[in-house]
Amino acid sequence: CCDAWVAHLRGAGFPVTVTMAAVNPLKFRLGVPRDLFSCHTGQVGGYVVEGHVPAAEIKRLLVEKPAGTGLSVPGMPAGSPGMEVEGMEPETYDIVLFGPGGRSTFARYRGGEAA
Repeated sequence: CCDAWVAHLRGAGFPVTVTMAAVNPLKFRLGVPRDLFSCHTGQVGGYVVEGHVPAAEIKRLLVEKPAGTGLSVPGMPAGSPGMEVEGMEPETYDIVLFGPGGRSTFARYRGGEAA
């Protein structure tokens, strides 16, 4: 799923460098709350990107520059970028903006589309 998410980002024009590391210590160091963990963690423009966040929302994050640490798609929702599974109905999921000031829903998606 991580390779598929990276391909999604590259397809959207993001230059992606993949580094293998002990991911949980990295998540804690970057300020990702445990209940927002997913399978991979990225960084872009001073923000953390946790899990299967759609490229469109990362672009929006970089344009709007909201106060916060980053975005998370907790878990691994079916149909999210990189989690497309043939024959599985896509799930509806929230993209969470998180940081010291709290949390808010940045966007809601069903599969790869804004809901």
